[in-house]
Amino acid sequence: MTDVAQGGASAGGWSPERSAAGGHNPYLIAFVVSIATFMEVLDTTIANVALRHIAGGLAVGIDESTYVITSYLVANAIVLSISGWLSTVIGRKRFYMMCVAIFSVASLLCGFAWNLQSLVLFRILQGLGGGGMATSEQAILADSFPPHKRGQAFAIYGVAVVVAPVIGPTLGGWITDTYSWHWVFLINVPMGLLSLFLVGTLVKEPSGAEEEREKLLSRGLRVDYVGFALVAIGLGSLEFVLDEGQRNDWFGSNMIVVFAVLAAVSLLALIPWELTREDPIVDIRLLGRRQFGACFLVMLGTGAVLISTTQLLPQLLQTELNYTAMLAGLALSPGGIATLVLMPVVGRLVSIVQPKYLIMCGAAIVAFSMWHLTGLTGDITYGYAALSRIFLALGLPFLFLPVTTASYDGIPPDKTNQASALINVARNIGGSMGVALAQTILAQRQQFHQNRLIEHAAPSDLGYQQTIDAMTRYFQAQGSNASDAASQAVAWVGRTLQQQVDFLAYIDVFWTLAIIAVLMIPTAAVLRPIDLSAPARGH
Repeated sequence: MTDVAQGGASAGGWSPERSAAGGHNPYLIAFVVSIATFMEVLDTTIANVALRHIAGGLAVGIDESTYVITSYLVANAIVLSISGWLSTVIGRKRFYMMCVAIFSVASLLCGFAWNLQSLVLFRILQGLGGGGMATSEQAILADSFPPHKRGQAFAIYGVAVVVAPVIGPTLGGWITDTYSWHWVFLINVPMGLLSLFLVGTLVKEPSGAEEEREKLLSRGLRVDYVGFALVAIGLGSLEFVLDEGQRNDWFGSNMIVVFAVLAAVSLLALIPWELTREDPIVDIRLLGRRQFGACFLVMLGTGAVLISTTQLLPQLLQTELNYTAMLAGLALSPGGIATLVLMPVVGRLVSIVQPKYLIMCGAAIVAFSMWHLTGLTGDITYGYAALSRIFLALGLPFLFLPVTTASYDGIPPDKTNQASALINVARNIGGSMGVALAQTILAQRQQFHQNRLIEHAAPSDLGYQQTIDAMTRYFQAQGSNASDAASQAVAWVGRTLQQQVDFLAYIDVFWTLAIIAVLMIPTAAVLRPIDLSAPARGH
């Protein structure tokens, strides 16, 4: 199908019969289906700050407790990739409600987990339920709104996906400090019940989607078992490698090598297999379209920057500046407010400005925010940290909304489930890749800078001698005797050197993320213009 024809499909394929809003206001539907997605995205970050408490409560080591995060992400990635197919076979509304129900029950079980093994098992179940939520929601939104209004709809969805990771560390820290880690999971239960009630009452299964489902089932349900196995093994192994690689010395670990080989072989085999299937479980042909492929790459970069900085900044503030978990989370909160305010504005702009220009603008702002963070010193204030997050938050709506909107341009209505699944896979995998890249660069550059700086911390170095003498006199002035003051001076130099090593390594990470943001600009430039005159056609 040519780009022109695709554009017609996009603009003309929508009809009121396909709307999931029924007789209700579509913006109400957008809000309702965003509740569970907000809860699910929140859960990907809220548990991070509770890991130490979970480890202590279950009497396991910190390294073992990380499986609470990894197990969820692996299960989430597997279901996310096939959720487009599942949504078509089961039905959008039914599949969405099944996912919410599974997620809520699993959250309840996680809250009452009695040991690490049971918690990991329930987190896998939680990840299986959470994986299909975002895909179903995006498909419901794409069906509920005509193309020229999708930007405003995705602004509501964007609040859930972008703001939730910002709130997560703060909320998780407050809940853990005030109550216990169990409530990090238990708060999902009432939210899930509310979502089930509202979706069951207000959301309608689109008749067009039902017809597609009946047509698919009338030919006999042909399940692509091989494709499912390749996706599950490939993405599951990739997620494990990305999340556990740094902790296990990457390819110095036989376990990481095995999973890396499994991921590479499975994902490479998936390409020819899915391209030759009549009913593929993942329609990777969409990635070959110029419009969708570019959106996929930009979303990879957006996920990498958003998720890695959401983890890096609280980590930096807690380990280097001694912030509490809650205060570190609060440093991200002003950014969440900025995004919340800007989302509806960008939602309006999407209908009057070509997405490629909005994306390029957003990528430039994100690159600037990463450059701003390269000015780190040991004297930065809370305001500096909060301002850097605000800069990033101002750029995210210009990336997230236009990418999500442009990704559906040229996609036939019967492919919206698959498109939604792949875009969400890009965000999740991009986030995991970003975190893995950031942590790897951080560890390697810490070693590099320590080797360089330690060369100057030698007794023969004049600057080192002068610093030791000055600090010895300082500690003597504070009441220490000569021997203790000399020891304290050496210890102070060691702590200061380590802090400088850490700051230099963080700066290198932010330079890398700035480069990723800059690369999104030419990627967005290849997007073709979309038809912004759709309202004139009517629907």
